[in-house]
Amino acid sequence: MSTIAWIALASVVAWGWLLLGRGFYWRTDQRLPEAAEEAVEADRWPSVAVVVPARDAAELLPRTLPSLLTQDYSGRLAVFLVDDGSTDGTGALARELAARHGGRRVTVSSPGAPAPGWTGKLWAVRHGIALARSAREGGPEYLLLTDADIAHEPDSVRRLVAAASAGRLDLVSQMARLRTAGGWERRIVPAFVYFFAMLYPFRWVNRAGARTAAAAGGCVLLRTATAVRAGVPEAYRQAVIDDVSLARAVRRAGGRLWLGLADRVDSVRPYPGLADLWSMVARCAYAQLWHHPLVLVAAVAGLGLVFLAPPAAVAAGLLAGDAAAGALGAAAWAAMAASYAPMLRYYRQSLWQAPALPVTAALYLCMTVDSAVRHYRGRGAQWKGRTYPRPDAGPAGRRAEAAAPEHPA
Repeated sequence: MSTIAWIALASVVAWGWLLLGRGFYWRTDQRLPEAAEEAVEADRWPSVAVVVPARDAAELLPRTLPSLLTQDYSGRLAVFLVDDGSTDGTGALARELAARHGGRRVTVSSPGAPAPGWTGKLWAVRHGIALARSAREGGPEYLLLTDADIAHEPDSVRRLVAAASAGRLDLVSQMARLRTAGGWERRIVPAFVYFFAMLYPFRWVNRAGARTAAAAGGCVLLRTATAVRAGVPEAYRQAVIDDVSLARAVRRAGGRLWLGLADRVDSVRPYPGLADLWSMVARCAYAQLWHHPLVLVAAVAGLGLVFLAPPAAVAAGLLAGDAAAGALGAAAWAAMAASYAPMLRYYRQSLWQAPALPVTAALYLCMTVDSAVRHYRGRGAQWKGRTYPRPDAGPAGRRAEAAAPEHPA
């Protein structure tokens, strides 16, 4: 066989392992159970404090904050919105919305500039948790950490708490359904979630005693006692990928995790152009690889073998008459497209996009390389007008690095 045929054969083998040996990551059936509410007595719903870090979110709050204030939840529910140095009137708008919708106690506060060694979001989360635990009626039994761009259906909190109670879980996290209104969003977003599931197979995360730990930062229900035991968020205060680091801290403290796809939790943040999506991925892609150049090389080679080699082999078969390369490349390409189809169905996208996954994978490869370039130029962790220092810049950074995922690629 030719060299390209041997590479295509390696790709086929790789896809066989990915489909069968990586926790069936490509399936989309990890969802909150429907009947879990029976696990909670009708008059004993635990108290929940919702902590919302918000920075320049005035455009989004009218769609998201009311969804928290109108939750159909029988237990005590309080909302703590922490204005992380916004310049667009986020705090004032939050107070206005709270007064307009009523029904729930809302505290709007600002912690000021982040202390050295802290990212802005985690500094805001720390402030919100402290406010929640010092509440007059006693600290909450659960903390719901949710972003300012996340909209919840009215039964969202109830279903999260019921799932945690039924499964005796310490952390329940849902990957919010991201927006796919624009052309680039339809191309990039389903693949983003697909690659995240490949990196952190949900079944592995949800298995008791497993090493793999991950969460989706837009929607995390956390048992307060476990948060205290795990040192949240001090244990990972400089982490760029804070949701995964949170899950790692909880797992190290002996907590049980659950991560799945959301049906009733949505992100309303728009990503209208490729540049917006590129920045979203590039700011943390290299952190997923432990900021290690050799891991970057391995990741690029792996992406090339798994996603780019199959169409190249098919092209060799058609253009150079290499029948073996063409057949093996087609087999690997078919496996790739089949694995992507469930995620496209979840996002209500055409299945005709599945064969185009190699194009999207090539974009992600470029984003990952760009993430490394930004890191070494000191611009790696840029978000909402802030640039954070490299995570190896001090003791806090080394702790954040220690909290990085165990399976980088």
